Amino acid sequence: MHVAMIGTGYVGLVSGACFSEFGFDVDCVDKDSAKIEALRGGRMPIFEPGLEALVASNVGAGRLRFTTELAPAVGRADVVMIAVGTPSRRGDGHADLRYIYAAAEEIADALTGYTVIATKSTVPVGTGRELERLIAARRPDAAFDIVSNPEFLREGSAITDFMHPDRVVVGVESEPARATLNELYRPLFLRETPIIFTGLETAELVKYAANTFLATKITFINEIADICERIGADVHDVAKGIGLDGRIGSKFLHPGPGFGGSCFPKDARAFVRIAEESGAPSRIVEAVLAVNEARKARMAEKIVAACGGSVAGKTIAILGITFKPNTDDVRESPGLEIAPALAAAGADIRIYDPEGMAEGRAVLDGVTWSESAYGAMDGADAVVILTEWNEFRALDLERVKTLLKSPLIVDLRNIYNPADMAARGFYYVSVGRAATRPDGGVATVQGGGAR
Repeated sequence: MHVAMIGTGYVGLVSGACFSEFGFDVDCVDKDSAKIEALRGGRMPIFEPGLEALVASNVGAGRLRFTTELAPAVGRADVVMIAVGTPSRRGDGHADLRYIYAAAEEIADALTGYTVIATKSTVPVGTGRELERLIAARRPDAAFDIVSNPEFLREGSAITDFMHPDRVVVGVESEPARATLNELYRPLFLRETPIIFTGLETAELVKYAANTFLATKITFINEIADICERIGADVHDVAKGIGLDGRIGSKFLHPGPGFGGSCFPKDARAFVRIAEESGAPSRIVEAVLAVNEARKARMAEKIVAACGGSVAGKTIAILGITFKPNTDDVRESPGLEIAPALAAAGADIRIYDPEGMAEGRAVLDGVTWSESAYGAMDGADAVVILTEWNEFRALDLERVKTLLKSPLIVDLRNIYNPADMAARGFYYVSVGRAATRPDGGVATVQGGGAR
Protein backbone atom coordinates (compact mmCIF):
# COMPACT_ATOMS: atom_id res chain seq x y z
CA MET A 1 0.00 0.00 0.00
CA HIS A 2 1.17 3.50 -0.88
CA VAL A 3 0.29 6.52 1.27
CA ALA A 4 0.66 10.18 0.29
CA MET A 5 0.75 12.50 3.30
CA ILE A 6 -0.02 16.07 2.25
CA GLY A 7 1.61 18.40 4.76
CA THR A 8 4.66 17.80 6.96
CA GLY A 9 3.55 19.72 10.02
CA TYR A 10 3.24 18.03 13.38
CA VAL A 11 0.43 15.65 12.41
CA GLY A 12 1.62 14.88 8.89
CA LEU A 13 5.24 14.23 9.78
CA VAL A 14 4.52 12.02 12.79
CA SER A 15 1.72 10.11 11.01
CA GLY A 16 3.78 9.63 7.86
CA ALA A 17 6.76 8.32 9.81
CA CYS A 18 4.57 5.96 11.81
CA PHE A 19 2.74 4.58 8.75
CA SER A 20 6.14 3.86 7.18
CA GLU A 21 7.11 2.06 10.39
CA PHE A 22 4.06 -0.15 9.78
CA GLY A 23 5.73 -1.17 6.52
CA PHE A 24 3.84 1.03 4.05
CA ASP A 25 5.48 3.20 1.40
CA VAL A 26 4.91 6.82 2.34
CA ASP A 27 5.50 10.05 0.43
CA CYS A 28 5.38 13.13 2.65
CA VAL A 29 4.57 16.18 0.52
CA ASP A 30 5.08 19.83 1.40
CA LYS A 31 5.35 23.06 -0.61
CA ASP A 32 8.09 24.34 1.69
CA SER A 33 11.22 23.30 -0.19
CA ALA A 34 13.51 24.34 2.67
CA LYS A 35 11.62 22.08 5.08
CA ILE A 36 11.75 19.18 2.63
CA GLU A 37 15.50 19.62 2.14
CA ALA A 38 15.98 19.70 5.92
CA LEU A 39 13.95 16.52 6.34
CA ARG A 40 15.93 14.79 3.61
CA GLY A 41 19.03 15.74 5.57
CA GLY A 42 17.60 14.29 8.77
CA ARG A 43 16.82 17.63 10.42
CA MET A 44 13.46 17.75 12.14
CA PRO A 45 11.34 20.95 12.02
CA ILE A 46 9.79 20.12 15.39
CA PHE A 47 10.96 18.62 18.66
CA GLU A 48 9.23 15.31 19.35
CA PRO A 49 10.95 12.55 21.36
CA GLY A 50 11.94 9.63 19.13
CA LEU A 51 10.90 11.25 15.85
CA GLU A 52 14.37 11.87 14.42
CA ALA A 53 15.39 8.22 14.88
CA LEU A 54 12.09 6.95 13.48
CA VAL A 55 12.40 9.10 10.38
CA ALA A 56 16.03 8.12 9.83
CA SER A 57 15.24 4.42 10.16
CA ASN A 58 12.44 4.46 7.62
CA VAL A 59 14.19 6.77 5.18
CA GLY A 60 17.11 4.36 5.32
CA ALA A 61 14.78 1.44 4.65
CA GLY A 62 13.38 3.21 1.58
CA ARG A 63 9.82 3.34 2.91
CA LEU A 64 9.67 7.07 3.72
CA ARG A 65 10.33 9.88 1.24
CA PHE A 66 10.01 13.66 1.31
CA THR A 67 9.04 15.64 -1.76
CA THR A 68 7.62 18.92 -3.00
CA GLU A 69 5.96 17.17 -5.96
CA LEU A 70 2.37 16.33 -5.13
CA ALA A 71 1.20 14.82 -8.43
CA PRO A 72 3.53 11.80 -8.57
CA ALA A 73 2.92 11.02 -4.89
CA VAL A 74 -0.87 11.17 -5.29
CA GLY A 75 -0.76 9.31 -8.59
CA ARG A 76 0.72 6.18 -7.00
CA ALA A 77 -1.15 6.41 -3.69
CA ASP A 78 -3.90 4.11 -2.48
CA VAL A 79 -4.60 6.53 0.37
CA VAL A 80 -4.04 10.28 0.32
CA MET A 81 -4.09 11.93 3.72
CA ILE A 82 -4.60 15.66 4.08
CA ALA A 83 -2.68 16.97 7.09
CA VAL A 84 -2.32 20.68 6.33
CA GLY A 85 -2.96 23.43 8.86
CA THR A 86 -6.43 24.64 9.80
CA PRO A 87 -5.69 27.68 11.98
CA SER A 88 -8.45 29.56 13.73
CA ARG A 89 -9.50 32.50 11.57
CA ARG A 90 -9.59 35.77 13.50
CA GLY A 91 -9.55 33.74 16.72
CA ASP A 92 -13.34 33.46 16.65
CA GLY A 93 -13.59 29.72 16.11
CA HIS A 94 -13.92 29.79 12.34
CA ALA A 95 -11.33 27.39 10.93
CA ASP A 96 -9.32 28.68 7.99
CA LEU A 97 -9.81 25.96 5.37
CA ARG A 98 -7.88 27.60 2.53
CA TYR A 99 -5.07 25.08 2.72
CA ILE A 100 -7.47 22.14 2.89
CA TYR A 101 -9.34 23.23 -0.23
CA ALA A 102 -6.16 24.14 -2.11
CA ALA A 103 -4.75 20.69 -1.35
CA ALA A 104 -8.01 19.06 -2.46
CA GLU A 105 -7.86 20.82 -5.83
CA GLU A 106 -4.30 19.66 -6.45
CA ILE A 107 -5.18 16.15 -5.33
CA ALA A 108 -8.15 16.07 -7.69
CA ASP A 109 -5.96 17.01 -10.64
CA ALA A 110 -3.48 14.24 -9.79
CA LEU A 111 -5.87 11.29 -9.23
CA THR A 112 -5.16 8.33 -11.54
CA GLY A 113 -7.31 5.52 -10.16
CA TYR A 114 -9.56 4.67 -7.22
CA THR A 115 -8.16 6.54 -4.23
CA VAL A 116 -9.25 7.06 -0.65
CA ILE A 117 -8.79 10.68 0.41
CA ALA A 118 -8.70 11.03 4.19
CA THR A 119 -8.66 14.19 6.29
CA LYS A 120 -6.17 13.98 9.16
CA SER A 121 -6.44 17.72 9.80
CA THR A 122 -8.97 18.85 12.38
CA VAL A 123 -11.82 20.27 10.31
CA PRO A 124 -15.32 21.59 11.05
CA VAL A 125 -18.30 19.29 10.62
CA GLY A 126 -19.33 19.27 6.97
CA THR A 127 -15.84 19.67 5.52
CA GLY A 128 -15.78 16.10 4.22
CA ARG A 129 -18.98 16.68 2.27
CA GLU A 130 -17.57 19.89 0.81
CA LEU A 131 -14.36 18.13 -0.23
CA GLU A 132 -16.42 15.42 -1.87
CA ARG A 133 -18.39 18.04 -3.81
CA LEU A 134 -15.30 20.05 -4.76
CA ILE A 135 -13.31 17.07 -6.07
CA ALA A 136 -16.27 15.56 -7.93
CA ALA A 137 -16.97 18.90 -9.64
CA ARG A 138 -13.32 19.30 -10.64
CA ARG A 139 -12.84 15.67 -11.71
CA PRO A 140 -16.21 14.06 -12.57
CA ASP A 141 -14.31 11.08 -14.01
CA ALA A 142 -12.36 10.36 -10.81
CA ALA A 143 -12.99 7.30 -8.63
CA PHE A 144 -12.52 8.28 -5.01
CA ASP A 145 -14.02 8.27 -1.53
CA ILE A 146 -13.69 10.85 1.21
CA VAL A 147 -12.88 9.59 4.70
CA SER A 148 -12.54 11.42 8.02
CA ASN A 149 -9.70 10.00 10.11
CA PRO A 150 -9.02 12.46 12.97
CA GLU A 151 -5.77 12.24 14.92
CA PHE A 152 -5.47 12.07 18.70
CA LEU A 153 -1.75 12.64 19.11
CA ARG A 154 -0.39 14.34 22.22
CA GLU A 155 2.68 16.47 21.70
CA GLY A 156 5.55 14.88 23.56
CA SER A 157 4.18 11.33 23.26
CA ALA A 158 2.88 11.33 19.69
CA ILE A 159 4.72 8.24 18.46
CA THR A 160 3.47 6.13 21.35
CA ASP A 161 -0.04 7.51 20.83
CA PHE A 162 0.07 6.54 17.16
CA MET A 163 1.51 3.07 17.72
CA HIS A 164 -0.61 2.28 20.79
CA PRO A 165 -3.75 4.41 20.49
CA ASP A 166 -6.79 4.25 22.74
CA ARG A 167 -8.86 4.03 19.58
CA VAL A 168 -8.90 4.87 15.88
CA VAL A 169 -11.90 6.76 14.53
CA VAL A 170 -12.80 6.45 10.85
CA GLY A 171 -15.71 8.25 9.20
CA VAL A 172 -16.42 6.20 6.09
CA GLU A 173 -19.49 5.52 3.96
CA SER A 174 -18.46 3.00 1.29
CA GLU A 175 -17.30 -0.59 1.50
CA PRO A 176 -14.21 -0.09 -0.71
CA ALA A 177 -13.05 2.80 1.51
CA ARG A 178 -13.74 0.82 4.65
CA ALA A 179 -11.72 -2.12 3.30
CA THR A 180 -8.83 0.20 2.44
CA LEU A 181 -8.77 1.74 5.91
CA ASN A 182 -9.03 -1.71 7.45
CA GLU A 183 -5.86 -2.66 5.60
CA LEU A 184 -4.13 0.60 6.53
CA TYR A 185 -4.76 0.02 10.23
CA ARG A 186 -4.36 -3.76 10.15
CA PRO A 187 -1.20 -3.60 12.34
CA LEU A 188 -3.34 -2.05 15.07
CA PHE A 189 -6.10 -4.63 14.63
CA LEU A 190 -3.49 -7.24 15.53
CA ARG A 191 -2.99 -5.37 18.83
CA GLU A 192 -6.76 -5.35 19.40
CA THR A 193 -6.97 -1.58 19.15
CA PRO A 194 -10.62 -0.47 18.98
CA ILE A 195 -11.38 0.78 15.45
CA ILE A 196 -14.57 2.82 15.40
CA PHE A 197 -16.30 3.23 12.04
CA THR A 198 -18.82 6.06 11.81
CA GLY A 199 -20.32 8.47 9.32
CA LEU A 200 -18.34 11.47 8.09
CA GLU A 201 -20.01 14.08 10.29
CA THR A 202 -19.73 11.90 13.39
CA ALA A 203 -15.99 11.37 12.98
CA GLU A 204 -15.45 15.09 12.43
CA LEU A 205 -17.35 15.89 15.63
CA VAL A 206 -15.59 13.22 17.73
CA LYS A 207 -12.28 15.09 17.52
CA TYR A 208 -13.79 18.37 18.75
CA ALA A 209 -15.86 16.65 21.43
CA ALA A 210 -12.81 14.81 22.79
CA ASN A 211 -10.61 17.88 23.05
CA THR A 212 -13.28 20.13 24.51
CA PHE A 213 -14.12 17.52 27.15
CA LEU A 214 -10.45 17.31 28.18
CA ALA A 215 -10.23 21.10 28.26
CA THR A 216 -13.33 21.10 30.47
CA LYS A 217 -11.71 18.67 32.93
CA ILE A 218 -8.64 20.91 33.18
CA THR A 219 -10.76 23.98 33.76
CA PHE A 220 -12.91 22.17 36.32
CA ILE A 221 -9.95 21.11 38.45
CA ASN A 222 -8.49 24.62 38.20
CA GLU A 223 -11.70 26.03 39.66
CA ILE A 224 -11.59 23.37 42.37
CA ALA A 225 -8.02 24.53 43.09
CA ASP A 226 -9.26 28.09 43.60
CA ILE A 227 -11.84 26.84 46.11
CA CYS A 228 -9.18 24.75 47.89
CA GLU A 229 -6.99 27.82 48.38
CA ARG A 230 -9.85 29.63 50.08
CA ILE A 231 -11.01 26.87 52.39
CA GLY A 232 -7.67 25.25 53.24
CA ALA A 233 -8.17 22.04 51.27
CA ASP A 234 -5.61 20.21 49.11
CA VAL A 235 -6.54 20.01 45.42
CA HIS A 236 -4.43 16.90 44.87
CA ASP A 237 -6.37 14.97 47.48
CA VAL A 238 -9.62 16.20 45.95
CA ALA A 239 -8.43 15.16 42.47
CA LYS A 240 -7.47 11.72 43.76
CA GLY A 241 -10.76 11.36 45.58
CA ILE A 242 -12.81 12.03 42.48
CA GLY A 243 -10.38 10.55 39.95
CA LEU A 244 -10.60 7.08 41.47
CA ASP A 245 -14.25 7.08 40.46
CA GLY A 246 -14.23 5.06 37.24
CA ARG A 247 -16.88 7.32 35.77
CA ILE A 248 -14.56 10.32 36.11
CA GLY A 249 -10.98 9.06 35.81
CA SER A 250 -7.78 10.69 37.04
CA LYS A 251 -6.34 11.98 33.77
CA PHE A 252 -6.37 15.73 33.12
CA LEU A 253 -7.23 16.48 36.75
CA HIS A 254 -3.97 18.35 37.29
CA PRO A 255 -4.28 22.00 38.35
CA GLY A 256 -2.11 24.62 36.73
CA PRO A 257 -2.04 27.95 34.90
CA GLY A 258 -4.61 26.93 32.29
CA PHE A 259 -4.54 24.96 29.05
CA GLY A 260 -2.76 26.05 25.90
CA GLY A 261 -1.18 24.52 22.83
CA SER A 262 -2.21 24.13 19.24
CA CYS A 263 -5.34 22.05 19.86
CA PHE A 264 -7.38 22.71 22.99
CA PRO A 265 -7.94 26.47 22.63
CA LYS A 266 -8.51 26.30 18.87
CA ASP A 267 -10.74 23.25 19.00
CA ALA A 268 -12.80 24.56 21.91
CA ARG A 269 -13.45 27.80 20.02
CA ALA A 270 -14.35 25.82 16.92
CA PHE A 271 -16.70 23.62 18.96
CA VAL A 272 -18.49 26.72 20.23
CA ARG A 273 -18.85 27.94 16.65
CA ILE A 274 -20.15 24.56 15.44
CA ALA A 275 -22.66 24.48 18.28
CA GLU A 276 -23.86 28.02 17.56
CA GLU A 277 -24.25 27.40 13.84
CA SER A 278 -26.16 24.18 14.47
CA GLY A 279 -28.62 26.02 16.70
CA ALA A 280 -27.55 24.18 19.87
CA PRO A 281 -25.17 26.55 21.72
CA SER A 282 -22.72 24.97 24.17
CA ARG A 283 -22.77 27.15 27.26
CA ILE A 284 -20.42 24.80 29.11
CA VAL A 285 -17.63 25.16 26.56
CA GLU A 286 -18.20 28.91 26.30
CA ALA A 287 -17.62 29.11 30.05
CA VAL A 288 -14.53 26.86 29.81
CA LEU A 289 -12.93 29.26 27.35
CA ALA A 290 -13.78 32.33 29.42
CA VAL A 291 -12.49 30.80 32.65
CA ASN A 292 -9.28 29.59 31.01
CA GLU A 293 -8.56 33.00 29.50
CA ALA A 294 -9.14 34.74 32.83
CA ARG A 295 -6.93 32.22 34.61
CA LYS A 296 -3.78 33.38 32.86
CA ALA A 297 -4.25 36.91 34.19
CA ARG A 298 -5.08 35.52 37.62
CA MET A 299 -1.84 33.51 37.69
CA ALA A 300 0.13 36.70 37.02
CA GLU A 301 -1.71 38.30 39.96
CA LYS A 302 -0.87 35.26 42.08
CA ILE A 303 2.83 35.73 41.36
CA VAL A 304 2.62 39.43 42.19
CA ALA A 305 0.86 38.63 45.46
CA ALA A 306 3.54 36.09 46.39
CA CYS A 307 6.15 38.81 45.79
CA GLY A 308 4.54 41.01 48.43
CA GLY A 309 2.03 42.78 46.21
CA SER A 310 4.47 44.32 43.73
CA VAL A 311 7.07 43.09 41.25
CA ALA A 312 8.25 46.57 40.23
CA GLY A 313 12.02 46.55 39.99
CA LYS A 314 12.22 42.83 40.81
CA THR A 315 13.77 40.07 38.73
CA ILE A 316 11.56 37.05 38.10
CA ALA A 317 13.05 33.82 36.74
CA ILE A 318 10.54 31.80 34.69
CA LEU A 319 11.26 28.11 34.10
CA GLY A 320 9.44 26.85 31.01
CA ILE A 321 7.65 28.71 28.24
CA THR A 322 6.22 25.81 26.19
CA PHE A 323 2.60 24.92 26.94
CA LYS A 324 3.68 21.46 28.13
CA PRO A 325 6.95 19.50 28.47
CA ASN A 326 8.58 17.41 25.71
CA THR A 327 7.70 19.85 22.95
CA ASP A 328 9.03 23.10 21.55
CA ASP A 329 5.50 24.39 20.93
CA VAL A 330 4.64 27.68 22.62
CA ARG A 331 1.31 28.28 20.86
CA GLU A 332 -1.20 29.75 23.31
CA SER A 333 1.07 28.84 26.21
CA PRO A 334 -0.04 30.52 29.45
CA GLY A 335 3.48 31.89 29.72
CA LEU A 336 2.94 34.09 26.68
CA GLU A 337 0.46 36.11 28.72
CA ILE A 338 1.92 35.70 32.20
CA ALA A 339 5.43 36.89 31.31
CA PRO A 340 4.25 40.11 29.55
CA ALA A 341 1.83 40.84 32.40
CA LEU A 342 4.68 40.65 34.93
CA ALA A 343 6.90 42.78 32.69
CA ALA A 344 4.11 45.36 32.39
CA ALA A 345 3.97 45.44 36.20
CA GLY A 346 7.64 46.45 36.26
CA ALA A 347 9.43 43.12 36.58
CA ASP A 348 12.62 42.13 34.80
CA ILE A 349 11.84 38.72 33.27
CA ARG A 350 14.37 35.97 32.61
CA ILE A 351 13.19 32.80 30.89
CA TYR A 352 14.75 29.38 30.39
CA ASP A 353 13.17 26.45 28.54
CA PRO A 354 14.99 23.27 27.41
CA GLU A 355 13.43 23.27 23.93
CA GLY A 356 11.10 26.24 23.50
CA MET A 357 13.36 29.28 23.50
CA ALA A 358 13.72 29.57 19.72
CA GLU A 359 9.94 29.59 19.32
CA GLY A 360 9.57 31.83 22.35
CA ARG A 361 12.00 34.43 21.04
CA ALA A 362 9.88 34.77 17.91
CA VAL A 363 6.79 35.85 19.85
CA LEU A 364 8.01 37.38 23.13
CA ASP A 365 9.78 40.72 23.37
CA GLY A 366 11.15 42.54 26.39
CA VAL A 367 12.44 39.48 28.24
CA THR A 368 15.89 37.98 28.77
CA TRP A 369 16.57 34.42 27.61
CA SER A 370 18.90 32.37 29.81
CA GLU A 371 21.04 29.39 28.84
CA SER A 372 20.16 27.37 31.93
CA ALA A 373 17.68 27.21 34.78
CA TYR A 374 20.36 28.25 37.26
CA GLY A 375 21.46 31.11 35.04
CA ALA A 376 17.91 32.44 35.02
CA MET A 377 17.74 32.24 38.82
CA ASP A 378 21.09 33.88 39.56
CA GLY A 379 20.25 37.05 41.50
CA ALA A 380 16.50 36.76 40.91
CA ASP A 381 13.93 37.75 43.52
CA ALA A 382 11.70 34.76 42.76
CA VAL A 383 11.47 31.74 40.49
CA VAL A 384 8.25 30.70 38.75
CA ILE A 385 7.79 27.18 37.37
CA LEU A 386 5.49 27.36 34.35
CA THR A 387 6.25 24.08 32.53
CA GLU A 388 6.84 20.76 34.28
CA TRP A 389 9.96 19.69 32.39
CA ASN A 390 11.69 16.77 34.11
CA GLU A 391 14.85 18.77 34.73
CA PHE A 392 12.84 21.18 36.88
CA ARG A 393 11.62 18.31 39.06
CA ALA A 394 15.09 17.64 40.41
CA LEU A 395 16.62 21.07 40.90
CA ASP A 396 19.53 21.38 43.30
CA LEU A 397 17.47 23.27 45.86
CA GLU A 398 20.44 24.26 48.02
CA ARG A 399 22.02 25.83 44.97
CA VAL A 400 18.71 27.50 44.08
CA LYS A 401 18.55 29.05 47.55
CA THR A 402 22.05 30.48 47.24
CA LEU A 403 21.28 31.95 43.81
CA LEU A 404 17.99 33.68 44.69
CA LYS A 405 17.90 36.99 46.54
CA SER A 406 15.00 35.57 48.54
CA PRO A 407 14.00 31.89 48.73
CA LEU A 408 10.66 32.28 46.92
CA ILE A 409 9.34 29.66 44.49
CA VAL A 410 5.97 29.99 42.78
CA ASP A 411 5.24 26.55 41.37
CA LEU A 412 2.27 26.71 38.99
CA ARG A 413 2.63 22.99 38.17
CA ASN A 414 2.79 21.64 41.75
CA ILE A 415 5.87 19.51 41.15
CA TYR A 416 7.21 19.88 44.72
CA ASN A 417 5.84 19.05 48.15
CA PRO A 418 4.94 22.14 50.23
CA ALA A 419 6.09 20.70 53.56
CA ASP A 420 9.43 19.59 52.09
CA MET A 421 9.99 23.01 50.55
CA ALA A 422 9.28 24.75 53.86
CA ALA A 423 11.71 22.41 55.62
CA ARG A 424 14.35 23.37 53.05
CA GLY A 425 13.86 27.03 53.85
CA PHE A 426 11.66 28.17 50.96
CA TYR A 427 8.58 30.31 50.83
CA TYR A 428 6.71 28.02 48.48
CA VAL A 429 3.51 28.91 46.62
CA SER A 430 1.66 26.38 44.49
CA VAL A 431 -1.84 25.90 43.04
CA GLY A 432 -4.76 24.66 45.11
CA ARG A 433 -2.62 24.08 48.20
CA ALA A 434 -1.65 26.27 51.14
CA ALA A 435 1.52 28.28 50.68
CA THR A 436 4.25 27.38 53.16
CA ARG A 437 6.91 29.57 54.75
CA PRO A 438 10.40 28.69 56.03
CA ASP A 439 9.25 29.39 59.59
CA GLY A 440 6.60 26.69 59.26
CA GLY A 441 3.80 29.19 58.83
CA VAL A 442 1.05 28.63 56.33
CA ALA A 443 -0.58 31.23 54.06
CA THR A 444 -3.08 31.05 51.25
CA VAL A 445 -1.90 33.15 48.32
CA GLN A 446 -4.73 34.22 46.07
CA GLY A 447 -4.88 36.39 42.98
CA GLY A 448 -5.65 39.52 44.92
CA GLY A 449 -3.25 39.07 47.83
CA ALA A 450 -2.06 36.78 50.59
CA ARG A 451 -3.45 35.90 53.96
